[in-house]
Amino acid sequence: MNTHQHAGHPPVATPVDHRWAVAAETARFVAAVQGADPATAVPGCPGWTLADLIKHTGSVQRWFSVLLKARVQEPPRTREVDLRLPEREDGYADWLAQSATVAEDAFAATDPNTPMWAWGADQHARFWARRMLFETVLHRADAELALGRRPVVDRALAVDAIDEFLVNLPFAGFFAPKVSNLRAPDRALLFRTTDGDDAWLVRLRPDGFGLDAAPAAAGSADATVRGSAADLLLLVYGRLNWEGAAFTHDGDGGLLADWFANSAF
Repeated sequence: MNTHQHAGHPPVATPVDHRWAVAAETARFVAAVQGADPATAVPGCPGWTLADLIKHTGSVQRWFSVLLKARVQEPPRTREVDLRLPEREDGYADWLAQSATVAEDAFAATDPNTPMWAWGADQHARFWARRMLFETVLHRADAELALGRRPVVDRALAVDAIDEFLVNLPFAGFFAPKVSNLRAPDRALLFRTTDGDDAWLVRLRPDGFGLDAAPAAAGSADATVRGSAADLLLLVYGRLNWEGAAFTHDGDGGLLADWFANSAF
C-alpha cells in the first residue's frame, strides 16, 4: 500500500487498489474512444492523434506487463514486445481493452511486494502497477479532452496520482531532461487541494529538488497553488495552466512559471 502526506500530519494509507483500478480506468478509456474518429487531434499530446494515444497507452500496459512477469532486476536493454496491434485503427479500442487483460494476467502472476528494478523511487513490482494506472488515467483524460468532454477523476485516485508524480519526478530526467532545471537556493512550492486537506511541499535546492516527506512547515512555502485534486492532477502533468480559472495561487509567480515550464511530462 502506498502513502501520501497531509501537511502537518503523519502519512495515511491510500485506498486506491492500483491493480484493480487499471482495469476500471482502461474500461473508461475504451468507452470514451469507442466509435470516435482515430484521426482526432489530441491537444494534451501535441502531434498525436487519438489512434496514437490509444496505441501508446496499450503499448505501455503490455510493456510493463513484460517487465512484471520477468521481475526485471536491471534496466532492460530493449523495449521490443509483441503488441499484436490490429491492422486497422478502428480496432484499436478493442485492442486496448485486451491490453488491460494482459496486465491483469501479469498482476496475478507477480506479488506487488516483489523487489524489482524501477526507474522511480519504489524498487518493487508495485511501482509498475501504480505507474501503469496513472499513465492510463492521464491518457484517458487526454482522450476525453480531445473529444470535448470534461474528464472526471475520482478524488482518492487523483490524490494518489499527484503523489506518484511528485515522488518520481526527480528520477525522470532520462526522458524528461528539463527537470534538471528544477533547482534553486532553498525555495519551496506548495500544492494544496481545495476539496480535501491534502498538501505536497516540494523543496528546490541548488543540487536538485524533492518532495518533503513531512511538510509540517507548509506555511513557509514561497509559492502556493490550490485547486481540486482532479484539476491539480491535470495541472502537474501540464494539461491545465496554473493561471487558469480552476486554480488560485499566491507567492512567487516566477517560481511557479519556472516549475511548470520544466516539470511536465
